[in-house]
Amino acid sequence: MSTTANTIAVIVLVLIVVAAIAVAVGRFRRSRELRRRFGPEYDRAVEEQPSRRAAERDLRHREERHDRLELKDLDPGQRQVYTEQWQQTQAHFAEEPQAATREADQLVTRVMAERGYPTEDFDTQVQDLSVEHAETIGHYREAHEISQYNEKGLASTEQLRQALMHYRALFADLLGDGGSGRGRPATGH
Repeated sequence: MSTTANTIAVIVLVLIVVAAIAVAVGRFRRSRELRRRFGPEYDRAVEEQPSRRAAERDLRHREERHDRLELKDLDPGQRQVYTEQWQQTQAHFAEEPQAATREADQLVTRVMAERGYPTEDFDTQVQDLSVEHAETIGHYREAHEISQYNEKGLASTEQLRQALMHYRALFADLLGDGGSGRGRPATGH
């Protein structure tokens, strides 16, 4: 082999290695950004999907879908109305924990709809919410699971209290003011 051929071979090999490194660094950065943005939801997606690549593809799909939504913030008057409704729901818990838990679910769904999130089914809600509300979406999952037990008449009062607390976490996050909906739910024992 001539010196020119050897030089070309080395250059091609170096370019291949540089390209591979660039691809690996790009994937690492995208993974790190998804992990930062989705927090615990990233780990959940990795557990649920057959591979990390599939999980990241799913999360990017969520971001793309989310970007197409026409979301809006609630104005202060709307936040106040919803905060008052939440306080009524919490007060109702002492008398009727099962009904108050259903009210909390309905109230969270109304706030989602008001903000512009589709509310046709739970799985879609979770996927859409996970993009901006990754830190509280786990609360919504927990509340939803307890609510399903509630509909079957199988949830204890303590479970219903936990559901209300979980709904409250997402509710406050959806209101966008970080402080609405605070206060402890009544225990209803």
